[in-house]
Amino acid sequence: MAKKTISSYFAQALIFIACFLALFPILWMLLIAVKPVTESFGTIREILPSRIAFENFYQVSLLMPIWQNFLNSVIVSLSGTILTVFFCSLAGFAFAKYKFPGRDFLFIFLIATMMVPPETNVIPVFLIMRQLGWINKLISLIIPRAATAVGIFYMRQYILSFPDSLMEQSRIDGCSEFRIYWNMVLPVISPALAAWASIGLIARWNELLWPLLFMRTPEKFTLMVSLSQLPVSEGLSTPWPVIMAGATIAVLPLVILYFILQKFQVADLTAGATKG
Repeated sequence: MAKKTISSYFAQALIFIACFLALFPILWMLLIAVKPVTESFGTIREILPSRIAFENFYQVSLLMPIWQNFLNSVIVSLSGTILTVFFCSLAGFAFAKYKFPGRDFLFIFLIATMMVPPETNVIPVFLIMRQLGWINKLISLIIPRAATAVGIFYMRQYILSFPDSLMEQSRIDGCSEFRIYWNMVLPVISPALAAWASIGLIARWNELLWPLLFMRTPEKFTLMVSLSQLPVSEGLSTPWPVIMAGATIAVLPLVILYFILQKFQVADLTAGATKG
């Protein structure tokens, strides 16, 4: 019992250290964000602010149209996530429950595209967006990647466990194929939908390459692009508290989202562990 107690305390200590190391950058960012610009923060002792400087959040709004950029990120992230959840689950449902000519070949080809780095598609996607006249428009960040190979594969694997007998009974009762998908399949796979939605939302929110490539004016930038444009120079001239204030505005929505979707993610992991 003594050995078990010691090992338990040791494991808890390791978990505490790991959590502290993971959370310390966020804590450091929050403390610097409310620290006066004139104060130093070169050491651990200097990291605590002498007073709460909320003016840093006002200063960052003077350097960039942060609230317009924030709204752009919300529009792109939410609409893109809704589209990718819908199309990926719909395609995954088709691959999992229907037999049609070329299904296996298409699925293998789809899986093969996962090995292609997305950066290789930069030039063709840019040319398509330019031909459509979507450069410097938010729609150019929403429509591409509305359906992804990873999302279709993930949804297909989850929907495979849905009983075929329920689908047959629904067809006998007169349900259409889309109604089976919408009213029966989606409620059952809601943990997978929430997990994939959180992954897609975080990925789109943190995206830098595509918004930097397609957007041309500061008013059309997403939040991450605007933060990357903030002035950073060598020495004391860099307003790090102001930059950290902008980073705080960008990070806090993701932290809140994690706590909202955490129960769905846990349910998805539990379901995955009990299958098979």
